Amino acid sequence: MTTTYTPEALEQLALDAGRDLEDATAEEILTWASKTFGNRWCVTSSMEDAVVAHLASRVQPGIDVVFLDTGYHFPETIGTRDAVAAVYPVNVITLTPRQSVAEQDAEYGPALHDRDPDLCCALRKVAPLGEGLAGYDGWATGLRREDSPERADTPVVAWDSKKGKVKISPIARWTQDQVDAYILEHGVLTNPLLMDGYASIGCAPCTRRVAPGEDARAGRWAGRAKTECGIH
Repeated sequence: MTTTYTPEALEQLALDAGRDLEDATAEEILTWASKTFGNRWCVTSSMEDAVVAHLASRVQPGIDVVFLDTGYHFPETIGTRDAVAAVYPVNVITLTPRQSVAEQDAEYGPALHDRDPDLCCALRKVAPLGEGLAGYDGWATGLRREDSPERADTPVVAWDSKKGKVKISPIARWTQDQVDAYILEHGVLTNPLLMDGYASIGCAPCTRRVAPGEDARAGRWAGRAKTECGIH
């Protein structure tokens, strides 16, 4: 039976686990999540790769894997989502914004992502994810400290006060070499765009290939001060 936690108890759980699990393996961190939350946690995935979904499926087969379909994704990203749903023992849940792209264009004008990317992300990512996570106490992400300077201090477990959830980042300490080795060892599904110069994959209008020497997220909102969509 899954324990029901108060927000205060969840916050304390997150703080304790962030300290106690700092040196734990990804599998140990996800096993803690499974034992603590039962079916009240999920994995969120941008479908850049299926590493965390694969890890979680080994710990808890049938785990919910939440994907945000913003309406602006590359076809390869949608194809990766479909492959993950077909191949792995997970329950892929696709969230969509309240407005279609056409409806958003009608209200805010075309190409909002070019004029006000923060608002576009808020409408098409932050809001639907907040609603989609309502039934969970925790959510696992693929954040890594090596991704960018802004993510360098990412805890393996943290309290997300904005969402009122426990945020689990089981591969936070992994290097890209460790990610690549895991993918190779287990034949993990990856987005084909990773082989085409893209190191971090988001919505097509706001993502470009990265140049040699750039950090993985340099291709996101290139030329702008923006580095995150607002989810993290």
